[in-house]
Amino acid sequence: MIRSVADRIYLDNAATTPIDAEVIEAMLPWITEQYGNPSSIHGHGRVVKSAIEQARKTVAGLLNTSPSQIFFTSGGTEADNTAILCSVEAYNLTHAITSPLEHHAVLHTLEYLAKVGKIKLSMVNIDEKGHVDINHLEELLKTNPRSLVSLMHGNNEIGNLLDLNVVGGLCEQYNAIFHSDTVQTMGHLRHDLKNLKTNFLVGAAHKFNGPKGVGFLYVNDVRIHPYIHGGAQERNMRGGTENVYGIVGLAKALEIAYRDMDSHRAHLENLKKRMIAGFREKIEDVRFNGDSANLERSNYTVLNVSLPPSDVNDMLLFNLDIAKISASGGSACSSGSEVGSHVLSALGVAPERGNVRFSFGKYNTEAEIDYAVATVADMYKTVGV
Repeated sequence: MIRSVADRIYLDNAATTPIDAEVIEAMLPWITEQYGNPSSIHGHGRVVKSAIEQARKTVAGLLNTSPSQIFFTSGGTEADNTAILCSVEAYNLTHAITSPLEHHAVLHTLEYLAKVGKIKLSMVNIDEKGHVDINHLEELLKTNPRSLVSLMHGNNEIGNLLDLNVVGGLCEQYNAIFHSDTVQTMGHLRHDLKNLKTNFLVGAAHKFNGPKGVGFLYVNDVRIHPYIHGGAQERNMRGGTENVYGIVGLAKALEIAYRDMDSHRAHLENLKKRMIAGFREKIEDVRFNGDSANLERSNYTVLNVSLPPSDVNDMLLFNLDIAKISASGGSACSSGSEVGSHVLSALGVAPERGNVRFSFGKYNTEAEIDYAVATVADMYKTVGV
């Protein structure tokens, strides 16, 4: 039997995840009972302010850093924008390095800064699997020391992982500022921030079974000005009344993610291996974009499948939806756009192939994986592929 809301199979967890029941339970008192404004000095306000600071301590403890380095935001996009725009301004940076595979929260922000003449932007080379060319990165840093380097930890479309320690070491060597979008790996891989040479990392609660509309920015060894002005919240770093129950939910979700991470990873790796094996068995000329089929070099939550040229490809996602399977054709942030995936384009994936990103969550089952594989295989059998 198909298990999920309204008998649907949800395989788009890289876009968002269902909220955990324990998280909802933790949030409820701060929605229904504790409604004070955390900036107020009276009892109602102090209770709520205390909850925010306890959440900050929880997040910091899990990531092995100081609470003073964690700032709550509306999500990953705001956190990325804050790190990029504010570091360029605060440190008068004139050069940035990124890759063509970054999330648009990073890529569009840097392209805007280059367009208005604030920075010169360099693109680091990527190999045929979509991994960053570390030698080219060092060449760029030698030529342009004291740059802003913005490279994501886990790619949201193909799952490729970046070695943060290697890049962080290079940035330290060349006095560069290092920002990494860690939205896709936060809550799925462990981050030991005391031993990681990064200046900025980000998280978004809805990617690890928490609520939407809340995230955080980790800031280390740099001083930046606020991105959002108008209040003294977040120790003068972000104006605006805090999303209290969202922040409480974020901390609880991250706590659960760390508590269950080993079993969660084992379960999802099994699902990913099962899907890879199933597609290889049932569909001729199936491929996997980037390094998403390599469990050693990709996030265990993402598999990007490249299907053979066929008329089926034009309606592939629609037909999956009709079959009650929710999946994505790339980054969810591009949904509804007529422009194809910039990640797959940069990798040189043939446009006539069908591409589906399946992304796994802790509530998925082996039966769902088998159903998804069989459904796709049946579509291609119909046209004689």
